[in-house]
Amino acid sequence: MSINEEYVVKQYENNHSTYSIAKELGTYPKKIERILKKRGIERRSRSDAQKAAIETGRTEHPTKGRKRTKEEKLKISEGVYKNWQEMPEEQREEISKRAKERWDEIPADKRRDMMEKAGQALNKTCSQGSKAERYIYDRLQEKGIDVSLHKKNLIQGKFEIDLFLPGLKTIIEIDGPQHFLPLFGEKKLRDTIKHDSIKSGALISKGYCVIRVKYMLKRLSQKSARDLWNMIEKEIDKIQSRFPAKKDRFIELEIK
Repeated sequence: MSINEEYVVKQYENNHSTYSIAKELGTYPKKIERILKKRGIERRSRSDAQKAAIETGRTEHPTKGRKRTKEEKLKISEGVYKNWQEMPEEQREEISKRAKERWDEIPADKRRDMMEKAGQALNKTCSQGSKAERYIYDRLQEKGIDVSLHKKNLIQGKFEIDLFLPGLKTIIEIDGPQHFLPLFGEKKLRDTIKHDSIKSGALISKGYCVIRVKYMLKRLSQKSARDLWNMIEKEIDKIQSRFPAKKDRFIELEIK
């Protein structure tokens, strides 16, 4: 039986699966796959194939109409985190490369719109605190601890405190990569390090305990958020139990 190879390619590019094309033409999927390979057509990944099947109505979304439980979300988050951590560097680079290619394929006007929305989100983040800061702020409140976000005028100078716990005389600073990497140039990094050092010294001299978190994460997953909170809560519990001596009032933590 002769098969119109151009028709096969056209159907596949219109998001039909190899299985559905084979069924329509009265053949088997492997033969369709060989035709596509012969014609130089790149096969869709499993996730892309599933997406195409959903878009064409051949199948329904597996979670459509069902809200995931908190336990399911945590499990998914931990799985993604583990897979990324164990992934070979070459595979990470390939994923990043494909992501850039997909971005380049987006029409210029749509990219501008997406960048504008991203800018609005960034402004919102700056005004409301970073996601990590907000997360810790919420956990502290749940724990019954009085806390202020982005406190000003606590010490002399133009210093803003990320998280201020007045009842515990404690400061929590969440320092992103720009605090220890030259993302904006060497001079800016030196100025930032000097600024942070002066701030910490001034706070400790006023009798406060300072917890500085070296925050190396590119994004805050549910697992990393939980790890961050567990780390900070452990120090908070120690301070609640016994306020540290002056020599122990500078606490450095790191999450990456």
